[in-house]
Amino acid sequence: MILSPNLKGALLMMGSMAAFTFNDACIKLVAEDLPLFQIVFLRGVLTTVFIGVLSYALGLRSLAIPRGDWGRVAGRTGAEITSMVAFLVALVNMPLANVTAILAALPLTITLAGALFLGEPVGWKRLAAIIVGFTGVLLIVKPGAEGFNVYSLVAVLAVLLVTARDLVTRRLSDGVPSLAVAVITAGSVGLFGGVLMLWQGWAPVTAREAGLVGGAAFFIIGGYLFSIMVMRVGEIGFVAPFRYTALVWALLLGWFVFGDWPRPLTLLGAAIVVATGIFTLYRERRLREAMDG
Repeated sequence: MILSPNLKGALLMMGSMAAFTFNDACIKLVAEDLPLFQIVFLRGVLTTVFIGVLSYALGLRSLAIPRGDWGRVAGRTGAEITSMVAFLVALVNMPLANVTAILAALPLTITLAGALFLGEPVGWKRLAAIIVGFTGVLLIVKPGAEGFNVYSLVAVLAVLLVTARDLVTRRLSDGVPSLAVAVITAGSVGLFGGVLMLWQGWAPVTAREAGLVGGAAFFIIGGYLFSIMVMRVGEIGFVAPFRYTALVWALLLGWFVFGDWPRPLTLLGAAIVVATGIFTLYRERRLREAMDG
């Protein structure tokens, strides 16, 4: 079966969201015992090594980037690091549901930015799917008005930085290997964590904690790689709504790993998110069949 660029993008986005969510679960578990930036540093080291070995096995022998893409790769890496810091600052100072609700604006901001700056096609049906999915997200996270504060602006900054990161990724030339960008990203994030770790301190690492950090490193590889690849195939307006699938994974992990049983309203929100994705895939299939016919 030959997948269209849009369907490839949808699968990559769902894979990216699953990988990032499993990474978050590992980080949440290990953060009970280790300082945050020690975790970022250790994960960064392991991730860089893992991706480096994978890249070499797949034939990548150099991290050389075409001269015209140096600025884009540097900008993307900077946006990755600063968005991570903004997200963590907001997360520490706001309820998780409120931060999640703000980050749920990402599909909309990325779609609109793609249309504005890159000339990406955006129809009313795609915008409607994004807005319906956003409604489902709000039902899941149920943010409270009292939880929004000045750090809400920091969360909005994280949204803008991730949007910029994805737009820059979209502008990378075909001569830039996605694996090379993933290696550079992992190494830069790990180095950044190592610098901040000097102020935060070091704690002994047990076998359990090492396993969780290793798991986080494994999943973040998929998150990095898929998030780069997804911005290089398909149409932004089509693949953006599949970012909401992260909430479905978060619900499942919260249920099985942390014992958080979803309430009926939460399940309704998850159903809306899933239905939005199914509708988007169904519409793409019908459009493709009409073109082939």
